[in-house]
Amino acid sequence: MSHPRPDASLQRLDRLTGTWRVTGGVEGTVTYRWLEGGFFLLQDIDMTQYGRRVTGLEVIGREKPFGSDEPGEDIKSRFYDSLGHTFDYVYEPNGDTLTIWGGEKGSPAYYQGAFSPDGDTLTGSWVYPGGGGYESVMTRIR
Repeated sequence: MSHPRPDASLQRLDRLTGTWRVTGGVEGTVTYRWLEGGFFLLQDIDMTQYGRRVTGLEVIGREKPFGSDEPGEDIKSRFYDSLGHTFDYVYEPNGDTLTIWGGEKGSPAYYQGAFSPDGDTLTGSWVYPGGGGYESVMTRIR
């Protein structure tokens, strides 16, 4: 019996693995690492936003609910933070561009960024309906 393998689209997120310094509308660090098996990417955050420290964990991958034979089409995530919030996102890697939709794909709240040619910088912006978004730069530190 063969073991299932993560799909190519999910594996495109491998370029996020490592620890990054985040600057812009939030300041701090994020670390991405794969859960054993490679089906879920975990993000640990330690940031300051609006003068308040926030830590959290995000689990990124395809949903495969109980009883399902196949995972869902979208790469989804759920984020949990130290302030009691949960946020859902959809990740859409496309070449050197990463779009993270707030809630569902096509949402008016989203992040879109581009990787540098060496892959060690991700520069983009969060866009929120009605304003209030911010620019963000992630620089790999290890």
